[in-house]
Amino acid sequence: MEEIKLTVEGMNCQHCVKAVEVELQELNLESFNVEIGKVTAKFDPEKIKVDSIKNAINEAGYKVL
Repeated sequence: MEEIKLTVEGMNCQHCVKAVEVELQELNLESFNVEIGKVTAKFDPEKIKVDSIKNAINEAGYKVL
């Protein structure tokens, strides 16, 4: 299992958090935590790539720094 911590630009409310959570749920991550401005995720790097996590956040409308 691998864990990453990402800083996310543009999130400023709980609606933003929910939008990112919805996108990340589709990835079948081991676990994740979304807070305003940051995401922590645990995942199997053989099944999920970091770029997939970043793309999911981008799909929600936010930018990974």
